[in-house]
Amino acid sequence: MLQEFKDFVMKGNILEIAVGLVMALYFQQVVDAFLDSVLYPLIAGIVGQPSFSSIGFSIGDVDPETGVRPFVSIGNVIDAIISFVIVAFVLFIILKAAAKVQKPKEEVAGGPSEVELLIEIRDQLRANNG
Repeated sequence: MLQEFKDFVMKGNILEIAVGLVMALYFQQVVDAFLDSVLYPLIAGIVGQPSFSSIGFSIGDVDPETGVRPFVSIGNVIDAIISFVIVAFVLFIILKAAAKVQKPKEEVAGGPSEVELLIEIRDQLRANNG
């Protein structure tokens, strides 16, 4: 069982996923810093508040224990959508750049094409089946 666990952990895909997760955690810090230091101050300059969290509406009565009225904050959803769009755009740009840098896989010259291989397989099957 220990050997099976070792084989599982040492698979290339698991290691790549682990590296990707660690990088994603630190990438989130970069996005948060961008939002907090650049985007939200710009929003504050235009709208008057650093985020959209105050957008929403109150429902129900004031809670006698806390003295707070329930508030539905639509602005938090807007902030999350802005964050998601920024992350998606940056990842899109990174993937486009990576695709340009990577060389396309060269096809082996002189070998049979896929169609030729399929025809050969078909002919072998026909010959074997009579």
